[in-house]
Amino acid sequence: MPSTTSPIAGVRDALVPVLSATPFGLLFGTLAYDKGMTLFEAVLMSATIFGGASQMVGIELFKGGVAAWLIVFSIFAVNFRHILYSASVGRHFSEFSFLQKALSFFLLVDPLYAASELRVERKMPLTFAWYAAYGLFMYVVWVAGTVVGYEFGRLISNPEALGIDFLLPIYFLGLLLGFRKRQNWLPVVLASGVGSIIAYLTVGSPWHVGLGSMAGILVAVLMPLDHEVPMDPVPQSDGPEDMG
Repeated sequence: MPSTTSPIAGVRDALVPVLSATPFGLLFGTLAYDKGMTLFEAVLMSATIFGGASQMVGIELFKGGVAAWLIVFSIFAVNFRHILYSASVGRHFSEFSFLQKALSFFLLVDPLYAASELRVERKMPLTFAWYAAYGLFMYVVWVAGTVVGYEFGRLISNPEALGIDFLLPIYFLGLLLGFRKRQNWLPVVLASGVGSIIAYLTVGSPWHVGLGSMAGILVAVLMPLDHEVPMDPVPQSDGPEDMG
């Protein structure tokens, strides 16, 4: 019986998320070309940030003459959920070395977080070999997708007209619905959504991402859990970081 903790198992488990993430890498490359970025800038951004939603925000600000500190802070705001991911999954990295933890946190995107939590809930070991193989596979495909998307973007004069830029919201909606059987899901989602809308209309983007998340977290903390009802396992995501 093949090992479920080996690098091969990590690559195998990442196949479906990688196939789902590839269009987003292509999308970013296409939009990067449309915004006037060079291929080197686009690839460097994908290689260092490795986050679809935050990269989309970044390219909007990067070519708009916005101060560098504001670009960095905006990307941080969009990726705020990764702080929560790290706090959750980091509890299972006790046997990882410092460098292994650093790499693990860098590779932490939505599908990898969901898959890791699912392994833990199923009492399966979360080994560095499995985790790194899963994450590095997604990382390599993401960067490669940026290159292909950039070259493909040369052939498209207006990607928004084709609705390509709408793929990312659809992905996040699917990821959100994957947790719909969790306790208090609807009140938390409504609070986060309302908070995001209010923040967007008052303080603007990208602040609405972090403030909406905080509203949802506050409601989740205040609402009691029914401990007699077992929690559904974390769903296996069908898409990237995030890639966002």
